[in-house]
Amino acid sequence: MFQLNAVLATTVAGDQLKGGGLASLFQIGFLVLLFVVMYFLMIRPQKKKQKEEQKMRNSVRVGDEITTIGGINGRVLNIKEDSLVIETGADRTKMTIKKWALQSVDTIHEVVDDDDDDDFDDDDDV
Repeated sequence: MFQLNAVLATTVAGDQLKGGGLASLFQIGFLVLLFVVMYFLMIRPQKKKQKEEQKMRNSVRVGDEITTIGGINGRVLNIKEDSLVIETGADRTKMTIKKWALQSVDTIHEVVDDDDDDDFDDDDDV
């Protein structure tokens, strides 16, 4: 009788190890899936937004109307490596601000498309 209990105990322990390995595999898979979902829902959109903001800050030109993160509106007079000189108000007060403090560029620039290489002519009859 004692031997039967020992055999049953080792069989049950072996089954628990097999199920435990599968459960840990599912836990690891769930964590990987969770990180992938978090990347696409949180990290990727944030990086895309930061990239667009950096592009906007690098495309500022002299004469643009801008708004800072503090709500100051002004016109760009001079652009340095990491700062801007703007003038604000009717009394033309000049201020130096950092580029990272730029919230929006209110001037709309025209986009020029150079499509001079027309492969097909509409006047040709075949």
